[in-house]
Amino acid sequence: MPLFAVLATQSPRGISGDEFRTRLPEGFAYTKALVDKGVIKHNWVRVGAAGGLLIYDVESHEELLGHLYDNPMSPHLTFEVIPLAQAGAFDSTRYTEN
Repeated sequence: MPLFAVLATQSPRGISGDEFRTRLPEGFAYTKALVDKGVIKHNWVRVGAAGGLLIYDVESHEELLGHLYDNPMSPHLTFEVIPLAQAGAFDSTRYTEN
């Protein structure tokens, strides 16, 4: 299945900082449910940044977007999505000079 690294950064728009912090447990619960289901393989807090790095294992980018935007905190987050490939996923002979 495709893997995607997602850098999620807090970007509270339209709500106060206090309301954002009050609603954070909803987002954490949603993320934990995806971890428990195996959709999120790794979940790290970014030290020195307001956000996290998550590795999603999904069938498609459409599924990934569904998970991202179903998060109750998604209106107050920005996402940078990076598709990943395993090192052995490419034919290395194709990229060598003869």
